[in-house]
Amino acid sequence: MHRWSKLFVPTLREVPADAEVASHKFLVRSGYIRQLGAGIYSYLFLGQRSINKIIGIVREEMDKIGQEFLLPTIHPAEIWEESGRWTTMGQNMFRLQDRKGAWLCLGMTHEEGMTDIARKELRSYKQLPQIWYQIQTKFRDEPRPKAGLLRVRQFIMKDAYSFDIDAAGLDKSFDLHDQVYRTIFSRCGLDFVAVEADSGAMGGTQSQEFMVYTNAGEDLIVSCPKCHYAANLEKATSQLAPVTELAPTGDGKPQLVSTPGIAAVADVAKFFDISEAQDIKCVAYMAEIKKAKGESVWIPVVVFLRGDHQVNETKLLGLINAVELRTMQTEELERHIHGPAGFLGPIGLEPAKQLLDGGVNVILDKALEGRENMVCGANKLDYHFRNVTPGRDFSWTVAADVRNVVEGEGCPQCGAPLKVAKAVEVGHIFKLGYKYSESMGARVLDPNGKEVTPIMGSYGIGIERILTAAIEQNHDANGFWLSRSIAPFDVVVTITNASDANLLYAGERIATDLEAAGFDVLLDDRDERAGVKFKDADLIGIPYRVNVGKKAAEGKVELVTRANASSEDILIIDVVAALQNLAVPA
Repeated sequence: MHRWSKLFVPTLREVPADAEVASHKFLVRSGYIRQLGAGIYSYLFLGQRSINKIIGIVREEMDKIGQEFLLPTIHPAEIWEESGRWTTMGQNMFRLQDRKGAWLCLGMTHEEGMTDIARKELRSYKQLPQIWYQIQTKFRDEPRPKAGLLRVRQFIMKDAYSFDIDAAGLDKSFDLHDQVYRTIFSRCGLDFVAVEADSGAMGGTQSQEFMVYTNAGEDLIVSCPKCHYAANLEKATSQLAPVTELAPTGDGKPQLVSTPGIAAVADVAKFFDISEAQDIKCVAYMAEIKKAKGESVWIPVVVFLRGDHQVNETKLLGLINAVELRTMQTEELERHIHGPAGFLGPIGLEPAKQLLDGGVNVILDKALEGRENMVCGANKLDYHFRNVTPGRDFSWTVAADVRNVVEGEGCPQCGAPLKVAKAVEVGHIFKLGYKYSESMGARVLDPNGKEVTPIMGSYGIGIERILTAAIEQNHDANGFWLSRSIAPFDVVVTITNASDANLLYAGERIATDLEAAGFDVLLDDRDERAGVKFKDADLIGIPYRVNVGKKAAEGKVELVTRANASSEDILIIDVVAALQNLAVPA
């Protein structure tokens, strides 16, 4: 039993000025965290208890499939250079030099460190599969820390890594993590969804995120309420409704039309009296491609898509295997497309035969395949073409899905209208393939005595993100409530008047009985007004409260369930049984 009067729980009545999302406001107000610097937080007593409970759940479930390690947080540059990520991580990585001038970094993730162990220790297929995990502090030089614990520079991650002899083994390791993650998030009380995702800087062939819907999220999730299809916006696809094609004019061939000052898609649509879906939009980029030895080149990439669609730059980056995109400047538009901004089009453009094979890389979004008689820029100031048909009037390097899905479009699986909503990522699992084991020289002997490269997977959970997501899902104007499994305490026993010896005795007796029954108990024995105590209890996330007040003389107390603000009077002798019925152990 912990006595509130002896604890440091610095609750605040006022909302922090810099807090924008609910979890940030309540984590500070409840005394869970305090900021040390931008994106750097200290966990106080209540916050650390919750973090430890989350870690306990993660460790208990991960121990069923893997072995816990603990690797250094400071890494020599050499292992990151071997994988190629010393350069590609850019400014997101904290870098430093030791007194001898050797470069080091603070670990953002540990693929390189785990692979270094594997290449030195694993020799035979008989040692595989292996699943190694750790719960470790990570560092990221976040350019815009915000939203409390959601976008920080130091954070706790459970990261796991699998090593298998072949793709079938990786499939099993991936599925094991999928099952364990679902159990972990369910035990933590989260309402989550698993979605297809982009692998990003991690690389690999398959990626799945575990997301919690909240307006505090920075990711957009596309989902189908009917068939449960779900994907990150960076991977989502959809079925499009048919578009009525325009009737050809004249001889049906591309016709040059004077459009003085008409550059924006909306203005073009109005001028021609068409829908934006009947216009071909051009978006021109320069893309940075990494070459051998860390060198990079910038190449022209031109995307054509429907006028009412937007380029999904993550899809485009993945398609061309680039690390960065920027918009073409005026002189680059003239050099590569021979046209001015606002009037760019595909006719007359000579596309590269293959991606990254010299020339202009022309990408046609798949929504333009099969279309006819459209409008597009003429690569001439104040002019457009009409009667433009893709494939007949112009060609491209590759056709691919590079657009954003929009809410209401058809589900790719069942056709029902899709939903697009914000969400927070709490976990991510990747099939890495051979990206790290190959580049870092990990090898084992297969059953035939042949040297082969193990195939890898990587699996992460953001510990603090579980806490913040739980608060985002479960809060009201007065505070928040957590699942018993991750709350700092299961129940707070509130003595409404601590100066009353009888109430104090009754409260201590109830707290003792609850503790003996296996509950984590906080006894609020402070010399404060009852209203202050109730407000604090509502604020700090504890799921149940027992109010010991005047009715104690009749052998009764009030039992409050924070999640629904319900209360009932029960006999003191029934408190333990009542809470056991309400709070099923995690």
